[in-house]
Amino acid sequence: MVSHPAPTTIACPRLADFTGDTVEELRQDWLDHLYFRQGKVPAIATLHDWYMALAYAVRDRLLQRWICSVESYLVQPGCKIVCYLSAEFLIGPQLEQHLLNLNLETVVRGAARSLNLDLEAVLDQEEEPGLGHGGLGRLAACFMESMATLEMPAIGFGVRYEFGIFDQGIRDGWQVELTDKWLRYGNPWELPRHERTISIRLGGSTHSYQDEQGHYRVRWIPERVVLGIPYDMPVVGYHVNTANTLRLWRAEAVESFDFEAFNQGDYLGAVEEKIQSENITKVLYPNDSTPAGKRLRLEQQYFFVACSLQDMVHLYRSHGLDWDQFPDRFVFQLNDTHPSVAIAELMRLLVDDERLPWQQAWEITERTFAYTNHTLQPEALECWPISLFGEVLPRHLEIIYEINHRFLNQVRMRYPGDEARLRRLSLIDESGDRTVRMAHLACVGSHRINGVSSLHTQLLCQSLLRDFWELWPQKFLSITNGVSPRRWIGVANPPLRQLLNRYLPNGWLTHLEDLQRLEALAEDASFRQAWQSVKHRAKQHLCHHIEHHLQMHLDPATLFDVQVKRIHEYKRQHLNLLRIVAEYERLKSDRHYEPAPRTILFGGKAAPGYSLAKLIIRLIHGVAQMINRDSQVSDYLRVIFLPDYNVKLGELIYPAADLSEQISTAGHEASGTGNMKLALNGALTIGTLDGANVEIRTAVGAENFFLFGLSSPEVEALQSQDYHPWEQLDQQDDLRSALSLIECGHFSSGDRDLFRPLVDNLTRQDPYLVLADFPSYREAQQHVDQIYRQSEDWQRRSILTSARMGRFSSDRAIQDYGCKVWGSCPLPVHLSSR
Repeated sequence: MVSHPAPTTIACPRLADFTGDTVEELRQDWLDHLYFRQGKVPAIATLHDWYMALAYAVRDRLLQRWICSVESYLVQPGCKIVCYLSAEFLIGPQLEQHLLNLNLETVVRGAARSLNLDLEAVLDQEEEPGLGHGGLGRLAACFMESMATLEMPAIGFGVRYEFGIFDQGIRDGWQVELTDKWLRYGNPWELPRHERTISIRLGGSTHSYQDEQGHYRVRWIPERVVLGIPYDMPVVGYHVNTANTLRLWRAEAVESFDFEAFNQGDYLGAVEEKIQSENITKVLYPNDSTPAGKRLRLEQQYFFVACSLQDMVHLYRSHGLDWDQFPDRFVFQLNDTHPSVAIAELMRLLVDDERLPWQQAWEITERTFAYTNHTLQPEALECWPISLFGEVLPRHLEIIYEINHRFLNQVRMRYPGDEARLRRLSLIDESGDRTVRMAHLACVGSHRINGVSSLHTQLLCQSLLRDFWELWPQKFLSITNGVSPRRWIGVANPPLRQLLNRYLPNGWLTHLEDLQRLEALAEDASFRQAWQSVKHRAKQHLCHHIEHHLQMHLDPATLFDVQVKRIHEYKRQHLNLLRIVAEYERLKSDRHYEPAPRTILFGGKAAPGYSLAKLIIRLIHGVAQMINRDSQVSDYLRVIFLPDYNVKLGELIYPAADLSEQISTAGHEASGTGNMKLALNGALTIGTLDGANVEIRTAVGAENFFLFGLSSPEVEALQSQDYHPWEQLDQQDDLRSALSLIECGHFSSGDRDLFRPLVDNLTRQDPYLVLADFPSYREAQQHVDQIYRQSEDWQRRSILTSARMGRFSSDRAIQDYGCKVWGSCPLPVHLSSR
């Protein structure tokens, strides 16, 4: 196929209604947009021009659903809207998702053929939106798609980051951070809504006074004002009329250009306000290692929740309803602690602007918010220095002090004389430099608090949030995460979708429990062969990508062993590396050792300031370079690091994986969703009893899960003792030898100092018990090797794994939230004729 059709075969552009669903109508609309929006004729159009034109043609077919959905929510009596507040929405490329959900795939492929276009090449032009980083943002995207598919009224609120967190480059084995310019060519899916601009105040001081009725009031006098401009993106459901909204806020200066300063020669000063204001939404997660970075990050978090709340308060006020009914029309879900300042903001709006009594405002606020905790790492529960918080949000600090005062009075009544409990529960941490505990604010101000897996919720109640659980056990519940089958099978793995369409009832993509019917087919030799063929095609597809981008040839017949996730010590990529080095040594020393050939794939980003995580990436490359060039071992062992891991890359990796590495230290991963995506596509899991691994193992069967390692209670017990990691080396010759090989410079061109910080961390502290779990991990990997050699048995286990993953759909998770947290119901949308 060629990229440019012959211009003589194409009709002249004409104006159309852009709603047709035949090949000819879509083809003509595609050409219309190429001409009228891109200003190109086919003979000179680039692939990106063709992509933009197609995206606009598809967006036109979304607009009727989108507008009718908004109208339905506004006029339907008793409609309750879920407002999902999240710092991240890792939505991935949108065009293929829309084609699937709108049932336009066949039509668009036909139109592409008629235009002599390679549709895959056109689709590949889409820039991945830099709106998220990891599992938190990917989950939010899955949830938004599921809410639309389940016809649940919802709005996602976040930040329109001009630049994503960073594009990951690799230079001499080291991660380098490159600017993620995802908006450089525009975003065809967004519609700016300048008429809904919100004014946000920052800094300044407060002034107390008595109003005309003698009530105590506070006026916030800001240092500066920033405008919030909403940009809306559609989130369409699968084969339904519902199209919900993802509203992202961009910061803008009130006055973007000081003409007087410019005329006086102060050219920088003329745009200083514009620069300062727009920095708020410039980049995802600004580096907060400096005071300026901390301030910017706090301003960013407040900015997007304040815009979102004021937007909904304005909408509610326009209906003239009683404020006590506000929680009956809106529920705000806090996706982790990042948006928790929203609780103080709603109190400010109700008390200061709407002049409600404090108690009434608090009851409304508590009924409005729900909080999802996503971490077991105490350092991830955000705390802001009092001095900084007061400078940026002086009125909110006063409100938090008042919330804390009233809350601690309740605690005193419940636990008289328990001063230690008061200190632990307080919204203000008084130890050392005083800070505001944002997770505590979220707990106090929400009517529901949920963990994201059974184990995570259990550990929250037993440790991290135990005092809150003892105070309000009725607030706590567990809702295990889920992933969207439309994205992670429908879009990511079309050959598997086509195979399942032949054997499962229509609608299985929205009723994932129907996968259970595959269990009976696990004993069918012809189905096993078809299943293996689908997996092999996915592996070939990934091999072609790697060969094109990394100039490495891989054998798709080898076992594809995958660990793709954020690089972090607790996720233990270095445990995987130690086993690889031990395996490398055995292959070098024992010429009769012939394991199942294996290709080990890593992917993930390290935080820019996380030096040890960056060193792990460097070690992966050092090990890969040595192994891949050694002809004695490379037939049995290859190691690949895939740079810039994102949704696009995930769509290649998950279908191709044979083995899913979920090897975090038990008790540290809240849930995980990569484990679900991989298992859904038939990868067997090797893992610890951590996060959702526990439930996945129960679902797929212990015999189809390669379990190893200490359990969470065993981890806690060992860490509470006087653990000496070096003692592990005396008991494990292969581990000691692997560490020595790293330490002596074998994987760093003789540089003995390069990996010393990593080796010292393991041998002196080993905070995540890598050495303690190594022998169990290596034994489990030997079991993997044995089973993979038995091809039919492996395929049988792969089928059963996928067949039993139905409950890990994000649809099930959203139904749980709807019933147990939000009290919201589906609202089918009917298309109006215009």
